[in-house]
Amino acid sequence: MADHYARPREDSGPMEIPAIRWHEPPEGPVVVLLDQTRLPAEEVELVCTDAPALVEAIRTLAVRGAPLLGIAGAYGVALAAVRGFDVDEAALALAGARPTAVNLVVGVRRAQAAHRAALAAGGDEEAAAAAALAAARALHRQDAEASSRMAGHGLALLDELLPGGGHRVLTHCNTGALVSGGEGTAFAVALAAHRAGRLRRLWVDETRPLLQGARLTAYEAARSGMAYTLLTDNAAGSLFAAGEVDAVLIGADRIAADGSVANKVGSYPLAVLARYHHVPFVVVAPVTTIDRDTPDGASIEVEQRAGHEVTEIAAPRVPVMGAEPGGGIPVAPLGTQAYNPAFDVTPPELITAIVTEEGVVSPVTAEALAELCDLSRQVTI
Repeated sequence: MADHYARPREDSGPMEIPAIRWHEPPEGPVVVLLDQTRLPAEEVELVCTDAPALVEAIRTLAVRGAPLLGIAGAYGVALAAVRGFDVDEAALALAGARPTAVNLVVGVRRAQAAHRAALAAGGDEEAAAAAALAAARALHRQDAEASSRMAGHGLALLDELLPGGGHRVLTHCNTGALVSGGEGTAFAVALAAHRAGRLRRLWVDETRPLLQGARLTAYEAARSGMAYTLLTDNAAGSLFAAGEVDAVLIGADRIAADGSVANKVGSYPLAVLARYHHVPFVVVAPVTTIDRDTPDGASIEVEQRAGHEVTEIAAPRVPVMGAEPGGGIPVAPLGTQAYNPAFDVTPPELITAIVTEEGVVSPVTAEALAELCDLSRQVTI
């Protein structure tokens, strides 16, 4: 069944928006998403009744952000199981919806493993579906807990690096509650600094071409009452030169075993600027974003997106499954080819620290990351 839209949300209170939720109406279980393609103009919930609808939502960025993609992948597997579809087929489609974010695969595999284990233990399909759903809900809960711990570790690191408070933090893309089961990754650290009275200014990169900073981070900052200023990506250099940036905080979609970080395109230039201007460059991500099977940055598959995202400005419209992409306002001559990688890769030598729920890695080395992952596994077990 195709997606359909529920009523727009009417509340506009504090940042407690459920970016994703499992819902069980009389007609059957569904996964409900806050459609991020419609923000900030409208808060509209997108209802996915099957795995293909969720795959489409992931590909069109209605749901996005590494931790949240993991949760969505797990719920997608559970949805297929509960509704009686082929679970392995759904898992394969979900895991391949976006190639760079490792959390998506982690979430899919966790729910799929729970489903298989229940069947292997002699359970019927209903019991296996319940096991998959329980795994998805556990991942959702764990991500919220991880978000809170990352915020604490990140704030302590900022206070150590920048004694005295009054932090002026630059961030890129969107890393708040819209990408997480909790309050986010990098944005959660800035939010903790704001609540502690130690955030002087949040500089928000516009994040071209899809404007996740302008549309989403500014939206979250405004709702949280934070002091923030939006800037075009290519204005960041002048901010650094003027001494107006104390630290850079970004998230991550995949962290290779050597500490290379794949994040929204535009992150690498910020790391270079930060190094030149002696400004800390900090990555905030859960341990599930560390992929020990990817040895280095060169091994990370970087998603290449459609050229029309660059050659057109998207006009507000309701997405329809199966509709042709594009339809926006042209900003380049017809037929212009566009280079549109979704991510770039920052090498570990440009990264001051990686903040996770299990602690901070600094300096960033393969050995330190491996030790952190081993510690996390022991805690989980």
